[in-house]
Amino acid sequence: MKSKDIKKDSLEAWIMASRPKTLSGAAVPVIIGLALAFKDSASYEGSPFSWAAAALCIIFAWIMQIDANFINDFFDYAKGTDDTSTRLGPRRACAQGWVSVDKMKHAIAITTCLGCLIGLPLMMYGGLEMVLIGILCVVFCFLYTTHLSYVGMGDLLVFVFFGIIPVCVPYYIQLHTCSSFVFLMSLACGMVVDTLLIVNNFRDRDTDKAVGKTTLVVKIGEKASLQLYLALGWGACIMGMAYFTHGFFLATLLPIVYLVFHHYTYIRIKRINRGKALNLCLAETARNIFIYGIMVTIGILLS
Repeated sequence: MKSKDIKKDSLEAWIMASRPKTLSGAAVPVIIGLALAFKDSASYEGSPFSWAAAALCIIFAWIMQIDANFINDFFDYAKGTDDTSTRLGPRRACAQGWVSVDKMKHAIAITTCLGCLIGLPLMMYGGLEMVLIGILCVVFCFLYTTHLSYVGMGDLLVFVFFGIIPVCVPYYIQLHTCSSFVFLMSLACGMVVDTLLIVNNFRDRDTDKAVGKTTLVVKIGEKASLQLYLALGWGACIMGMAYFTHGFFLATLLPIVYLVFHHYTYIRIKRINRGKALNLCLAETARNIFIYGIMVTIGILLS
């Protein structure tokens, strides 16, 4: 779709700016945490599973992901990172002129406030500590794009905000406890989601280096980045064997389906190596994350 086909500040423009394909990556960790809580709730007397709290967790994750996408769109445009003449990734709303800069600022304010409003009722289920979690989510939404992604901290944030927090916090909200097992599974989830950032930064490694954006891929180089991409998927599935020790046999077995797709995408990334064609691998990686989430969730619920 050409930029001239998208009317400025139209609904279509805002849909493009929200990056719908990223929402699965935001939802998958939350759903896995909720699935674990749902199965374990039978063992906790007086702690029935709350579907209302579950819905709030998923909606909060989606809103904060959209907020992060708007922030990334605006600040990368302001810094000149989204130079349309050199950009290899999907086109961005501000850089393409689909959304005006002033309206993007307003949208960031609205989604940030909306996320806070949606997250506020979670205090009734998880206590006042939910306020701290909400503040951290908002603060690091801004810090990621404005600073941390430029100094190779993006992957660490993925482990925290797409692994530990979205798996452990929904579990805690439901059962008011957590365990080393749930924490371990949150790390496995973070590993899977981080593959999306690795392939994104692998595609942009040359342009990132040119503008002084020192991602992990830029730091460790091409060969090590490819090995890391492959290892993250395998590592997550190996860590997932812990599901077997907790009676979730299918949650150990079914992610093998994910691993097949993951390995195939790795081969394609290695073959393509550079250029816009890697966007296909980015889309495949997002699909693979969704497959992982579905396989693990089904495995937990049916075990």
